[in-house]
Amino acid sequence: MLRRTLPSLLAVVCLLAVGASQGAADRSAGATARAWAVKVIVPGQPGAGTPAAAAPPDAVDFGDPFTYPADGSVVTTASVTTSVSATSGTQARAGATAQVTTLSLFNGEITATSVTGETHAIASTASASGDMGVTALQGLVVLGTAITPTANQQIPLADWGYAIALEQKGQRVDKPTPGYHDFVTALDVFLTADHGGLPAGSEIQIGYAEANAQASEATPLPTPPSVPTTTAPKPGKPPKPTVPLGSQPLKLHPKLTQEGYVFPVYGLSSYIDTYGAGRGDVSGGWHHGDDIFAAIGTPVLAVAHGTVFSVGWNKIGGWRLWLRDDAGNEFYYAHLSAYSPYAVNGAIVDAGDVLGFVGDTGDAAGTPSHLHFEVHPLGLLGLGYDGAVDPTKYLDGWKRLQDVHFDTVLGWTPRTAVNAPKAGAILLESSDISSASGLDPASLRRAMAPTATGGEGGLPATQAQQPTG
Repeated sequence: MLRRTLPSLLAVVCLLAVGASQGAADRSAGATARAWAVKVIVPGQPGAGTPAAAAPPDAVDFGDPFTYPADGSVVTTASVTTSVSATSGTQARAGATAQVTTLSLFNGEITATSVTGETHAIASTASASGDMGVTALQGLVVLGTAITPTANQQIPLADWGYAIALEQKGQRVDKPTPGYHDFVTALDVFLTADHGGLPAGSEIQIGYAEANAQASEATPLPTPPSVPTTTAPKPGKPPKPTVPLGSQPLKLHPKLTQEGYVFPVYGLSSYIDTYGAGRGDVSGGWHHGDDIFAAIGTPVLAVAHGTVFSVGWNKIGGWRLWLRDDAGNEFYYAHLSAYSPYAVNGAIVDAGDVLGFVGDTGDAAGTPSHLHFEVHPLGLLGLGYDGAVDPTKYLDGWKRLQDVHFDTVLGWTPRTAVNAPKAGAILLESSDISSASGLDPASLRRAMAPTATGGEGGLPATQAQQPTG
């Protein structure tokens, strides 16, 4: 592992010793992943840290608060989480995530509200690539100064050391098969002089994640057959559908570490717990979310303040998008009939903003219109798409909005979103409906023109126009 040149020979020796254990020797055909939330390296002493996670097999660990030493004078955290996953073969992939909340180093000389290291690697027989996910340092304060860090930024620590923020490196290899190896340490602190009870040469790693994937030339194993469910259902409850062998649904319900979530569908809707049900056309062979049934054109809402991304079409999800909240949790929306102007990659939205409309696109064609909705907590993003958890308990507790406002229909076709379909429902005021003739296009255009009041309506109208494209 290559790091920046260190200002002291002692620190260099320490770095080489650490890097040797995490370097190219691990990069063999197949896939591996490693992560740890905290590691304290002390020359000539055992040091300390949170448990390291390694894949295979896939693993998730929600840890307790960590302190070092016992009085917490060097490191304290409120919580730690690690997750790792790795799948070998001609389509090899690996992912790792390490997260720390409420970090304090050296009795508050360095603090952060949240520290996240995340990395992914993917390789096939034709190519390989990787990314750093949502690696971030939120609320970082160093020696009393707030810092918004950039990748591989070196931060001086008075006369006793320095830190590297968002330390990251990726490397692609092409022989004998394509492969990719990357690592990230969200915060890496090096001591060049004795400080806080630690000797010079000590190192503190926070949020370390490493992923290695190299495609195999071997023929992949056949997909195992499904195993039928034989357990009798409990009285009054429907039986759970069969789940094929492969990846398995997660029996986890982690706290999302953010407040103010709202229900993702406005108005009348219904849903039941179908997470984990068998699905033959999706990764893992099981349903990764819940279906929320509502009339076509019903508004779909942002569940939290966050950033919209991956807006567009795919074969299964149809018109779909993702939302990442400010805490790093991700939410998947699928089968939309239309987008709103907020459905643009990189758009910042508030909880309750209209992102689009309920539909039946993708593999939902021919089924009752619904929103397919998934929850992917930050601590499980290292598992890739299979890091989805059952959304039912979250949906049960989220606030349902009683009122939302809409621009007139002319505002629902963003000029820059060239891949957005036409609206699945056109919202009209009652006065507009009475003045329009469905057989006269010019009359409809006049009816849909913005009103003098600014073009905001209240509840959806009862009439809707189906998509024409």
